[in-house]
Amino acid sequence: MKVVKVEKRDGRVSLDTDLDYLFSTLKNGSYSLILKRVSEKRTINQNDLMWMWFKCIENSTGTDKNDIYMYYCKKFLCKVIRVGEKVEKVYETSSMLNTTQMTEFLNKIQADAASELGIMLPIPDDRYFEAFYQQYNV
Repeated sequence: MKVVKVEKRDGRVSLDTDLDYLFSTLKNGSYSLILKRVSEKRTINQNDLMWMWFKCIENSTGTDKNDIYMYYCKKFLCKVIRVGEKVEKVYETSSMLNTTQMTEFLNKIQADAASELGIMLPIPDDRYFEAFYQQYNV
């Protein structure tokens, strides 16, 4: 199987492979072509923000930031799967998330910290984020 990267920006499509060449290498027969939208993995900025938040929660609660991470993964990234008669809970980690899923995860953490712990976690657009960044950048 050959994977060709296709990218569309500003109405223009680009490929990482010359299709004429690719097609010339095929043996006679029938083929199927599948285009699947690629979802980007979480960004480094998202990951950094998450760990700054966990450091802030650690400082406020005394709970280790790694334990806080596992707590939120268990709370918000749990899936229940059924295999035959057996039901299991599967816990994902943030490294498995794409950017959209990571945004949802961060939003849930921010809301939970505010409602359950009374901790307001800022986002980069907030007025005092720079001061927060200077204090908690790990």
